[in-house]
Amino acid sequence: MNGYFRLINEANRPALRLIPPTDGGRPVNINDIVEYLTMKDCAGDLPSLKRGLDAASDKEVILPLERGSQNVERECYKLTVTPDKMQVYAKFFAAAEGGKELAIGELLRDLESRGIKSGIKKEEIQKFFQNKEYCEDILLAEGVQPVQGKDAHIEYKFNTDKKAKPTLKEDGSVDFFNLNILNHCMEGDVLAVLHKEEPGTAGMNVFGEPIKPADVRTAVLKYGKHINLSENGLVLTSQVNGHVELVEGSVFVSNVLTVENVDTSTGNIDYDGNVQVNGNVFMNFSVKASGDIEVKGVVEGAFLEAGGNIIIARGMNGMGKGTLYAKGNIIAKFLENATAQAEGYVAAESVLHSKIMAGGEVNVDGKRGFIIGGRVCATGGVNVKTLGSATGADTTIEVGADPNMKNRIAELQKLVAEDRKALDSIQPVLIAAKQKIMAGVKLTPDQLKYVQSLTTANQQRTETLKIYEAELDELLEKSSGATAVMVKVRGMAYPGTKICIGDVSMTVQKNTHYCRFIKERGDVKTAPL
Repeated sequence: MNGYFRLINEANRPALRLIPPTDGGRPVNINDIVEYLTMKDCAGDLPSLKRGLDAASDKEVILPLERGSQNVERECYKLTVTPDKMQVYAKFFAAAEGGKELAIGELLRDLESRGIKSGIKKEEIQKFFQNKEYCEDILLAEGVQPVQGKDAHIEYKFNTDKKAKPTLKEDGSVDFFNLNILNHCMEGDVLAVLHKEEPGTAGMNVFGEPIKPADVRTAVLKYGKHINLSENGLVLTSQVNGHVELVEGSVFVSNVLTVENVDTSTGNIDYDGNVQVNGNVFMNFSVKASGDIEVKGVVEGAFLEAGGNIIIARGMNGMGKGTLYAKGNIIAKFLENATAQAEGYVAAESVLHSKIMAGGEVNVDGKRGFIIGGRVCATGGVNVKTLGSATGADTTIEVGADPNMKNRIAELQKLVAEDRKALDSIQPVLIAAKQKIMAGVKLTPDQLKYVQSLTTANQQRTETLKIYEAELDELLEKSSGATAVMVKVRGMAYPGTKICIGDVSMTVQKNTHYCRFIKERGDVKTAPL
């Protein structure tokens, strides 16, 4: 049994009787004594109380008080409700000598009068009254936590990873006959399955107020042509043999448009699906496809735009105006005097005097494996065999920095600062107005209208601030990995080549073999492979 204390009258003076614990119980805590004396408007000498507690570890001790209650104090308790209103605790204190004990009915009526009506632990309360433990937090009531539901999710039965790498031959060149990056499907194949949301169950706090579970996200199957949706709306199947891919959240199946060449016989091509060119794409023509573009020959000074990947088996001579743009990856035998931009990676056996931009890596690491001249930008790093040339061709490599992401981070930081500044100016006014209203001050109609407008502005700013901060945190987390990117050179890096990693740069001063260029302590440095 825990140690406890009670008020007594010792020689006509108020005092405390300290009763030691038994059977391994907890001794009296000085904080409990101070808390009780404060409640009863009593006072004692703190050093004397501490000395008395030390002496009361194994025997009763009487401690005189400097000031005591004029009443014979009843058994009492201090009630605590947790901030989330989910638990109610009581700490009981013994009655003064000659004082009345508390009845269980009084406690239950007090809980009821305070509005506490849910989750009352009557068995625990009964146990306490049968075997009282003073100065101990007793759980009197506990609410029911809500049961959280599950978000809906879609299970795709095909590869949705646009970063899948092509097959390489033993010499490091790309095997254009076995790319393994197209998702073939057959008529009747299941493409996607929707697993519906499971709503949660509401909880309840100790005051009987319901607690809503978090909202669950719903989802629907989005799809294009050549696809069947099951009667229950949960399964997508293909109507045709073709290719399947995920485009901006929608499942897309298409037959492949096949042509021999893109020239005067075909004109420009704009196709809702995949395009396969068995021959060449000639200068000044364009090919646009919502899916993949595969060219088995050569691309000259043409424009190619794909919602998926661009694959050019024999390479591209852009003639200074040829452009490739892919939301997926770009794979070509070579890229010369061309502009190529991929949201995924770019892979080629050689790059000559071209402008390359990749959201992932740029890999020019095959049999020839050189980048000479031009500008190569890759958020995910560059792998190359030979970088630059002995003739000093103007070659720039930039890695680890996504300009669009950097601009958005700066924009969000400005928006967050503006919202915080606005809230800092609004909230003191709202607090002052609330205090006036609580004090009984009557506001004029104009003042009320002004307070209402500030309240609306405060709510709107708070919501937008949450949205901006969430996006900013996500972008900062993504950008934090920029320091790990590097430029790997498996052969030679020639002098005059400029290497930029994030916000720092260097120019190669001498022939450098088998090395990595990394960002370290605010500088670009050379390290061995």
